[in-house]
Amino acid sequence: MESSSQNTDWQGRYFHIDQVLDRPGPRTDPAFLAGDGVKNFLRNEAKILVIGAGGLGCEILANLALTGFKDIHVIDMDTIDISNLNRQFLFRPKDVGKPKATVAAEFIMKRVPGVKVTPYFGKIQDKDDDYYMQFNLVICGLDSVEARSLKPLIDGGTEGFKGQARVILPTITSCYECSLDMLNKPTAFPICTIANTPRLPEHCIEWASVLEWPRVQGDKKLDTDDPEHIGWLLRVACARAKEFNIEGVTWSLTQGVVKNIIPAIASTNAIISAACCNEAFKIATSSAAYLNNYFMLIGTDGVYSYTFEHEKRDDCPVCGGESLELNISSDFTVEQLIELLVEKQDIQIKKPSLSTPDKQIYLQAPPQLEEATRPNLTKKVSELVKNDGEVTVTASTLPFSLSLRITYK
Repeated sequence: MESSSQNTDWQGRYFHIDQVLDRPGPRTDPAFLAGDGVKNFLRNEAKILVIGAGGLGCEILANLALTGFKDIHVIDMDTIDISNLNRQFLFRPKDVGKPKATVAAEFIMKRVPGVKVTPYFGKIQDKDDDYYMQFNLVICGLDSVEARSLKPLIDGGTEGFKGQARVILPTITSCYECSLDMLNKPTAFPICTIANTPRLPEHCIEWASVLEWPRVQGDKKLDTDDPEHIGWLLRVACARAKEFNIEGVTWSLTQGVVKNIIPAIASTNAIISAACCNEAFKIATSSAAYLNNYFMLIGTDGVYSYTFEHEKRDDCPVCGGESLELNISSDFTVEQLIELLVEKQDIQIKKPSLSTPDKQIYLQAPPQLEEATRPNLTKKVSELVKNDGEVTVTASTLPFSLSLRITYK
């Protein structure tokens, strides 16, 4: 065993893992080299990033540390809320209010000697490509469209009793954008129903937050993390529910509606995180064939799981290699085109900048160029781009530029 590990590795620590790494098996990758080399890479050279230190992230960090990964980085922008304690087992009541990434890293290093976990308390957008390129693997435990990577990515997500894990290998498998149309859109309630004919407790809560808060509070911004604000919404929603004989308005439901909280089940998190870490181990060591490329778990009626290959989309804005055709009205303004790119389910680009081969249409940054191109927002796209013309879209959330071929109705 390596000298750097002699003081921290207890007897028998890697007994079961070494059963896999000491000899090839019937499904072993041809590139697998059993023995000390692969064990040294896993324990002393492999560098892995975990995005998110919540329900999935806590499980993933523990699994990676116990599997043998010793250089782990974790990034998360959230602080610990008391509601996290029932399933995010790395946190205790004394940790409420502290950064999740920092507390999770300290807990893992204390519990699993020899493991170094480097936390970053902030947004994934704070880091540039150089930061992400230093890692051999990235595991994403966030339901975030912006969590995209140029490195091998293992993506996990859960929603109640359902969950999925997938392996994304740049240029080899389908990318994250290939499956954006599979994501659920946030539930939206018609304003007329909210205002006039509420039937569900959610309608009453939406009425309180969307209609009553601005009317009563004016320009005061609703802070969904402020207990006083949630309490105010709860009281108003309860009064509304009583007026229409609706039951079921609670504190937790009020939080869930205004923060769009997805219900979390600890057992689902455990299964999906195990699947993610299993794939990380296989990719890092080549000890077995990795997932190709999507694993789905459905636990709503019994327990059912299956795997399938999610194919690359020819018209994918990132990896398809083709221009994305967009047919719009000749009266469409640049501002409307930007809104379409943000809202379109199979693209979902935040803060896009637009240009053609011979002109800048609108740039989000730097500030001086944004100001210079701002007048174009009210212009018609047809004035700036000819029919069947090409527009290049760039954004901080896109690893590559996107080509749009614009035609007019």
